[in-house]
Amino acid sequence: MRLTTKGRYAVTAMLDLSLNYEIGTITLADISERQGISLSYLEQLFSRLRKQDLVSSTRGPGGGYTLSRAASEITILDVIAAVDEKVDNTACEGKANCHDGEQCLSHHLWQSLSDQIRQYLSGISLDQVVQTHRESKIDGKVISFESL
Repeated sequence: MRLTTKGRYAVTAMLDLSLNYEIGTITLADISERQGISLSYLEQLFSRLRKQDLVSSTRGPGGGYTLSRAASEITILDVIAAVDEKVDNTACEGKANCHDGEQCLSHHLWQSLSDQIRQYLSGISLDQVVQTHRESKIDGKVISFESL
């Protein structure tokens, strides 16, 4: 599995919302500034996240985004799936037609790996990653999300 920028940015943005929930609604401009993600890219991602009911938006002055439910109830797999990121290691996208229309010799191996990755990511909530992040402060410096 190769997680693209889309998946990484979506997870990072959702973690930012989780870390800053006490502020209330968070603007995409704030997330963009803190995380170094383009505002237009965030708008695209949050459109998908909103459609999957992972975030709620408030319009107008003081508006922005919040998580639609508790960070402990949103898994990393939920976020990745919401932005149409694939968690599949098979060459055939799970269709078992990767070798001249037939299942290749290693299909079950790659399918099993995909299943393990899905299981792993579905077992990690945003809240767990935030807690790990908070616990990983060293000498007042925070380790970035990317190193988790």
